[in-house]
Amino acid sequence: MSRRRYLAPVLAALLTAGAACNKEAPEPEPTTVPSDHVAPSPVGTSETILQKTFRLKDLNVVPFEIPAHAALPHLHGIFASFVGQAHGESDDTANIDFLILNEEQYSQFASGHPGDVLFSVEGSHNQAVNFDLPPSMSQSVKYYLVFRNPAGSKTNKVVEASFRVDF
Repeated sequence: MSRRRYLAPVLAALLTAGAACNKEAPEPEPTTVPSDHVAPSPVGTSETILQKTFRLKDLNVVPFEIPAHAALPHLHGIFASFVGQAHGESDDTANIDFLILNEEQYSQFASGHPGDVLFSVEGSHNQAVNFDLPPSMSQSVKYYLVFRNPAGSKTNKVVEASFRVDF
């Protein structure tokens, strides 16, 4: 009888375990690996950032983005400024300032607290620009081209600009 007393709980445990084995196992959680989140690389492509002629009274800002995974983005282009009209007088009276800013720098600049810049040309009426931007890693990065009529200049300018970025 003492065996029966111990045998009943053991049989109940075995039957419960057997029933549990017949249940379907839950589906495993999908696993992700970093390569699942990799977007196509923009390497080998280029994009026109700016190709136009515009009037410059005080300031003209041109935002642009570098896509994610751009290992060696390179900005290149030219600008020329004139007094009065395009291809008009182009000497020191047509000088403007040109800046390249990242998002944080632009935020400071826009709030009236200019600080560091990535690239600048001050007092030029004709300039070629070749500048390597930092890699964008896993997120796109926003930048700004800023054309500025120098402080104290009372003359409106006309700017002809062409800029591209290669990835």
